[in-house]
Amino acid sequence: VHMVESGGGSVQDGGSLRLSCSADGFNDRRYCMGWVRQAPGKEREAIATIDSDGLTKYTDSVKGRFTVSKDNDKNTLELTMNSLKPEDTGTYYCAADSSQGGIFCYPGRDFRYFGQGTQVTVSS
Repeated sequence: VHMVESGGGSVQDGGSLRLSCSADGFNDRRYCMGWVRQAPGKEREAIATIDSDGLTKYTDSVKGRFTVSKDNDKNTLELTMNSLKPEDTGTYYCAADSSQGGIFCYPGRDFRYFGQGTQVTVSS
């Protein structure tokens, strides 16, 4: 499995970015995929998940501002980020694992596969 993120960059406070993640070789029919971020000097934080039924979950810090989606035709995971804040700055990683979904797919669970990360910087 080879996961590669793209779409990171630098934006002003209140701006928007859209991240994409290609998941080559990950073809599990039942899965949990998500986004994890790590701010400088802080622990890794899982922020959003989506399962194979399309059920999405978010941490409170991004709820209402971020949207996770899956393009099944392209086998890509996306994260649309609006109303970005300086505290959203960090390295963003996509993640994936086999899963029954539902209660087994949530921010904070362990994932087997990760991408290499893409940097997001939000300036005030």
